[in-house]
Amino acid sequence: MSVVKELLRSEKDGSISFGDYSLSDKSKLEDFKHAGDLLKVKTFKEITRLEKNGSFLYESVPGTAVENFVETADGISFTVEGPEDAMITVGLAEDSEYDVSVGGADSGRMKTNLGGKLAMSVELAGAGAVKVEIKKI
Repeated sequence: MSVVKELLRSEKDGSISFGDYSLSDKSKLEDFKHAGDLLKVKTFKEITRLEKNGSFLYESVPGTAVENFVETADGISFTVEGPEDAMITVGLAEDSEYDVSVGGADSGRMKTNLGGKLAMSVELAGAGAVKVEIKKI
């Protein structure tokens, strides 16, 4: 896996890939149409942020590259890569509980706040691509 040079792309399986942590300057792509939604991505070495129809969906600090990002009624799954460990926040249903798996290991249950955000730290330094799965309980 590597950075997404086009900043945001649709994959053949219906998922999306986005983010380029190698950029030193902020880059963004707006009004990207995917599955009837409008997506917006902002990315560079310090942050990667994805919005769908004007609402928050994903953010990492520092920036990351994300592949095969899939959002369903039951949660989100994606593969993430970055040069160093990252704090990742995703937008889900508010005040709900989710089972979280990072790199195939169970990270336990986490609860979203009233805004629907769930935050987690993901060890990426030297790890390559790491699979993250978040499923509603």
